[in-house]
Amino acid sequence: MNDPKEALYYIDGVDVPETPPARDLDQEPWGETTVVGKPLPRVDGYERVSGTAVYPADMSLPRMLYGAILRCPHPNAVVRSVDTSAAAAMSGVHVVMSGFTPSSRALQAHRQLIESNLFNPHCRHEGETVAAVAADNPYRAQDALRAITVEYDVLPFVADERRALEPDAPQVREGGNQVSDTQQYQRGDIEQGFVEADVVLEEDYRCECEIHTPMELHGCVAQWDGDSLTLWESTQGVYNVQAQAAAALGVPLSKVRVVNRYMGGGFGSKLAAGKYTVIAALLAKEAARPVKLVLTREETLLAVGNRPPSNMHLKVGVKRDGTLTAIQFTGTGTGGSQQAGGTSLLDWIVRDLYVCPNVRTETTDIYINAGPARPFRAPGHPQCSWALEQMMDALAQAIDMDPVELRLRNIPTVSQGRNNIPYTTTGLRACLEEGARSFEWQQTKDAITTESDSHIRRGIGVASGLWVAGGGGPPSTAIVKIYADGSVNLNMGASDIGTGTKTVMAMVVAEELAIAPGDVQIEWADTGSTQYATGSGGSKTVPTESPAVRAAAIDVKAQLLELAAGEMEVDASLLSLADGKVVAGGDSPKEVEISALRSLRRRGSVTGIGYRGPNPSGKAVNPFVAQFCEVEVNTRTGEVNILRFLGAHDSGRVLNLLTYRNQVFGGITMGIGYGMTEQRVLDVDQTGKMANKNWHDYKLPTALDVPADMTCLPIDLNDTEANTTGAKGIGEPATIPTAPAVANAIYNATGVRVTGTPIDPTKLVSALAAARGED
Repeated sequence: MNDPKEALYYIDGVDVPETPPARDLDQEPWGETTVVGKPLPRVDGYERVSGTAVYPADMSLPRMLYGAILRCPHPNAVVRSVDTSAAAAMSGVHVVMSGFTPSSRALQAHRQLIESNLFNPHCRHEGETVAAVAADNPYRAQDALRAITVEYDVLPFVADERRALEPDAPQVREGGNQVSDTQQYQRGDIEQGFVEADVVLEEDYRCECEIHTPMELHGCVAQWDGDSLTLWESTQGVYNVQAQAAAALGVPLSKVRVVNRYMGGGFGSKLAAGKYTVIAALLAKEAARPVKLVLTREETLLAVGNRPPSNMHLKVGVKRDGTLTAIQFTGTGTGGSQQAGGTSLLDWIVRDLYVCPNVRTETTDIYINAGPARPFRAPGHPQCSWALEQMMDALAQAIDMDPVELRLRNIPTVSQGRNNIPYTTTGLRACLEEGARSFEWQQTKDAITTESDSHIRRGIGVASGLWVAGGGGPPSTAIVKIYADGSVNLNMGASDIGTGTKTVMAMVVAEELAIAPGDVQIEWADTGSTQYATGSGGSKTVPTESPAVRAAAIDVKAQLLELAAGEMEVDASLLSLADGKVVAGGDSPKEVEISALRSLRRRGSVTGIGYRGPNPSGKAVNPFVAQFCEVEVNTRTGEVNILRFLGAHDSGRVLNLLTYRNQVFGGITMGIGYGMTEQRVLDVDQTGKMANKNWHDYKLPTALDVPADMTCLPIDLNDTEANTTGAKGIGEPATIPTAPAVANAIYNATGVRVTGTPIDPTKLVSALAAARGED
């Protein structure tokens, strides 16, 4: 999937109606605001830090059982038999399920699902599901798994996409290891573009596979009440899970309720239901008791998603004046053994970030015997940025131009990848210019060049980016209700995945109704009681939900002022809200407490409904970013100390400065991990197994790996076309250019370019030694 029109829908995992509700044209853009834009703490901050917030893993229901899954230890094997008799006979074990275990009457209707999907006998990657149990406690469940005997036919495997297309490579799927035809894109005359160039450079780049591994584990609690199922699941989209679980189980949507009050991160890996979701539901149905099934850390590293590894070749031509003349990109990747997705959006930044009339891209998706990819914070973009942004620095050096200046010479005003439709705002120039000024780019650059020769070297780097789908879009519905006592309720279906969505939406309501955000009671992420919402992912939650929430609040305000106008005998156009009161301006000012309005007391409440209207026709809504960093490199040991980082972001109007900064700092931290420490290690030669499936061996960045000096610089170009709140996404763009910015800084410090992630001390010290001509 490389079509940008599909990007938002791919990330959500849902279809979006062609004709959403019409935009309310009466919603004027905000001017100065009193609540929106302030750095306010989260409305649920106390619950989260005090331990009173109830996550799915915290759920405890009467008579609840604990589920666990037995997984295949081989990268490619066929299950010949599963003997569950010993496990079934164990004390405290209530259900044992596999493709070889006879089904009871309760599960007979799901027999095909169990045999061919949940426990398919051909396991094409380590960690595939083989059997499941439900027991009185987690320890008995794990004991029961160990008591199950499985006979496998172990088959040859291929665990490296760079070998998977070789003629003698084992086939992961019938028909070969190439998922589909190579995807191609072209504009202009690529060969003529290279002829016109003064300098042409070529380079190979590689990004290793990155694992989501959010702090909160994947899992759910399942409970049946008759033929109705309730799932308390850690998910980024309750309606996504509802649709997928209902389809898998063959029950109506109205019979499946999905609830997600709190969650501890997902980064895209929790946008869809997992096999564990359906397994938990079937275990609960068989036991006639609730079942909690939470994966182990090792399982989450194996089986619930990753950012695919990518191999990229770039050939780029540039004139001496900095004009890009041609970009040719070839990329391969793998979504593992189960699905496509290894090259989704891998070439988008090449297509759209810089002005270039002649572009050709080819991407090839490949099967291997490894765990499945899932959308991961800007699918495809960090990989492409790793290649293109390092190439931009190499080109700048080749034509003796400052790296910031080269980027400024190629700023787009239209989306070239979308047939040259204009952007609502193009903030890349402002991000680069204001970011460089705030970072003191030129002064730092001058200071570094005058330093004496030492094994401790400093360097600075810059990288730019954009995200294809940060404008949000329909559908979204929100309901705001004001009660007779003046208290306010917000009802919305979006999940707060830890980013502060509830707080932002409470601030939008507070801005329109002139109350404190903490006074807004919120109902969210429950298919049984809240409005439909697409999944929270793709940097679309705030720009999708906030216009709907604002529309609902404006609707409530208009109705309330009409009620007050009759009682106060004042034209409604002269009325406004302030501090829980209706205030009349004009020659004879007066005010009335909202709770004192007789008509409101008679009605009991006033309800407003808001819808998300369509994005502007013929325009592209995209966030832009430029990031700057300074590093210190020990050329003897290869250790890199990142001294400071600055992110300049055009993500529209900032609705909450505190959560906005948190997104930027979190994105930079994740990007540092991507570039410096993280990689999935597969034993590609002997076993095909993952060698670092735990947090000890899978190196996430810690507080010691990120700089204490991090700066967030919002760039607000007053985008009044994007939507009625002027917001664009921030979660994805915050991590896209981080890794290449670090790589460019390391090159600036050492003169050695490392083109493969991660740049760990071993790799860097070897590259430094090679540059010195040492073995």
